[in-house]
Amino acid sequence: MRELYARLMARLYRASIWIAGIAIVVMTLVIPWGVFTRYVLGTGSEWPEPLAILLMIIFTFFGAAACYRANAHISVALFRDMLPPPARAALAMVVDLLMALLALFMIVWGARLVEATWHQSIAEFPWLPVGASYMPLPLGGIVTLLFIVEHAWIGPARDLAEALAADAATELD
Repeated sequence: MRELYARLMARLYRASIWIAGIAIVVMTLVIPWGVFTRYVLGTGSEWPEPLAILLMIIFTFFGAAACYRANAHISVALFRDMLPPPARAALAMVVDLLMALLALFMIVWGARLVEATWHQSIAEFPWLPVGASYMPLPLGGIVTLLFIVEHAWIGPARDLAEALAADAATELD
């Protein structure tokens, strides 16, 4: 069961990286377009800036979840490293618990934000509900919570290259 969950989390990790990566690539294409239309053509486009903001929201919450799983987030390890091993293990459990509380906060309050703003529209994208632009908040919270469960239940994700290679090998079987 643990191996199945770890494989599923490896796939979710890969999907999170792809989502965040596509968001940042599209954002890097959209911003120069806005600059080009404003300063070269003399008529600024209205949509590049709000689209870049929406893409940044997607990048932030899915990228943060992926960073948590990869243990690539910012942390201060000096004090942790000074602790004896039993205290380090206790501190790791406290960190997982606090991260889970944060993820639950993102899920609950993010869903409420989505619901409260669903019937509003973005001026530049009248077809897009404002609530849809906030969907990455609860979705990123869910993905983060799943990675926290993996970390607490199974332990830190294996070396990511090894985990992805194992996941790919499993797909071939």
